[in-house]
Amino acid sequence: MIEQAPSRVELLQTRLSLVGALSALNAEALKFIQTLGAIDMDRLRIEFEQERSGASEQLVRDLHEVEMKAEAVRAASAECDERIAAVEREVEAVDRLLAAAE
Repeated sequence: MIEQAPSRVELLQTRLSLVGALSALNAEALKFIQTLGAIDMDRLRIEFEQERSGASEQLVRDLHEVEMKAEAVRAASAECDERIAAVEREVEAVDRLLAAAE
C-alpha cells in the first residue's frame, strides 16, 4: 500500500495542535520559574533569620527543605524544557513539510 503524504490542511491542523501544546508547555515553564522565585525568597528569608538569630535546628531543617524543593522544581523545569525542545523540533519538521508542499 502506498502511503499518501498529508495534505496542506492536515499539516496546518497538526501545526496548530503543536503550537497549542507548545503554548501550554511554555505556561508550565513560566510556573516553574515563578515557583523557583518564591522558593528563593523563602531561602533568603531563612538565611536572614539564621544571620539574625543563629542557626537553630528548625531553621537548618527549613533551609534543607527549601533547597530540596528547589532541586525538585529545577528537575521538573529541565524536563519541561526538554519537552518544549521536542515539540519545537516537531513544529520545524511540519514547517519543512509545509514549505515543500508549496
